[in-house]
Amino acid sequence: MPTPIIQVTDVRKSYGRGQNRFDALKGVSFDIAEGESVAIIGKSGSGKSTLMHTLALLDAPTSGSIALEGVDTSTLAGRRLNRTRNRTFGFVFQQFFLTANASVLDNVVLPMKIAGVPHAERKRRGMAALEQLDLADKAKNKAVNLSGGQKQRAVIARALVNDPRIIFADEPTGNLDSSTGAVVEDILFDLNRENGITLIIVTHDEDLAARCDRRIVIRDGLLVEDSRPNGPGSADTTHGRHGAEGVAA
Repeated sequence: MPTPIIQVTDVRKSYGRGQNRFDALKGVSFDIAEGESVAIIGKSGSGKSTLMHTLALLDAPTSGSIALEGVDTSTLAGRRLNRTRNRTFGFVFQQFFLTANASVLDNVVLPMKIAGVPHAERKRRGMAALEQLDLADKAKNKAVNLSGGQKQRAVIARALVNDPRIIFADEPTGNLDSSTGAVVEDILFDLNRENGITLIIVTHDEDLAARCDRRIVIRDGLLVEDSRPNGPGSADTTHGRHGAEGVAA
């Protein structure tokens, strides 16, 4: 059986101490197979965003473990952690996080600039990503001048430039009207199906969650529902594009 791309084992996350302590996650365990599309859903304050931040290595769990293809991420630190996060993950956030007065292309190539990719290669790959998202004609425009849907497509292009294994999407259609949001959803699920990118969506939108292969429901810091037919721990739905090496290089 292939090693899951993500293995979560009894993950707990607390903030504060003593009477001010808040337990955001209270012992969550599950696996994600490469190529799955997974919706993490729950109400505000349920712990779903905290879970995403720990899965994406943006925050460390208080206890428990998260492994990327069998590599315990607690062993990653410094440059190795940053390199793993930069090469393995792409991020699509509700708030876009674009630099308003920078060009669309400059926004898109930022992850490659951080990774030290040479300028000519950054431009080539950035333009290829914009072409894929039908935004090549906007490359020189300032990000502030894009529509909401164009901004979210630019964010997806930015998420793609480092050829990620996993895309995390946090309420990716939350700031969009329904028709524009449907276009953005289609783009994300096409990337999942056609490129084999593992797609992890944090949302409270039941319609969006229904499009995923699987629903993980978080309530009060606990996993209360997992719709995978074989239950947590099974990883027999792998259909990814990469081999089983090099996630945490």
